[in-house]
Amino acid sequence: MLALPWLYLALLSIGYVLALTYGQLGALAAVSVALLLIAGYAVRQQRTPWARYVGHGLFIVLALGLAMHWLPGFYNGRGIAPQRLTPDAVPFSMYLNQDKPLIGFWLLLACPWIVARRSLRVTICVATLALTLTAIAVLGGAALLGIISWAPKWPEQVWLWVLNNLLLVTLVEEALFRGYIQGGMSQRFKHLPYGESLALLLASLLFGFMHIGAGWQWTLLASIAGTGYGLAYRFGGLGAAIATHFGLNLIHVVLFTYPMLS
Repeated sequence: MLALPWLYLALLSIGYVLALTYGQLGALAAVSVALLLIAGYAVRQQRTPWARYVGHGLFIVLALGLAMHWLPGFYNGRGIAPQRLTPDAVPFSMYLNQDKPLIGFWLLLACPWIVARRSLRVTICVATLALTLTAIAVLGGAALLGIISWAPKWPEQVWLWVLNNLLLVTLVEEALFRGYIQGGMSQRFKHLPYGESLALLLASLLFGFMHIGAGWQWTLLASIAGTGYGLAYRFGGLGAAIATHFGLNLIHVVLFTYPMLS
């Protein structure tokens, strides 16, 4: 039996407490939690193989609903009111979501293999290299496309942004896209000559597609970023992927137009 990743669960718990502090939960949220428990039980049991597929299918449907904020009972509180972080930026606001973190809890409890543990030294080295290359490619590309520009700053509520982005956004997204999707496809494609590379590519394209609402530029850049996160996960584990993703977001908010030029 795989050991549970307690560090990641502790971080998600802190993030969830933070979200609860600013928001409210309705009674209908219990339906989503109950369905996740059923899906988790189905995935973890070993006696009925087909039930595991049903459990994964139920989770995927629930994860989509939670990520898109479609499921009832979650009243996500606003942590940062709409404001321009620089005069030439579009207004930025931030909500502390209570629904999305449930995806991360489920993944870490039902599928602890997604963590893909590596030594601390390997994780740090891989994350440093991946962050450097991904930041150059993504932020440089965004500047060339005219989406962002150089704008060093330290916003007043940056610490709240840091907590939210690390605990409620980056950790959950990397557990889903890199750990669950890329890691799961890597296992399925391991008999293919380039199975791991195919899994990385598909997970990156899916990550980019999830940003299609922001326009083709962000879809392209998110796919490139997903490739960087995917490489970090492949060689440095989940910790390296989270560090790369969060590091890129932090560089963006502190040194460039955020979220984009108006």
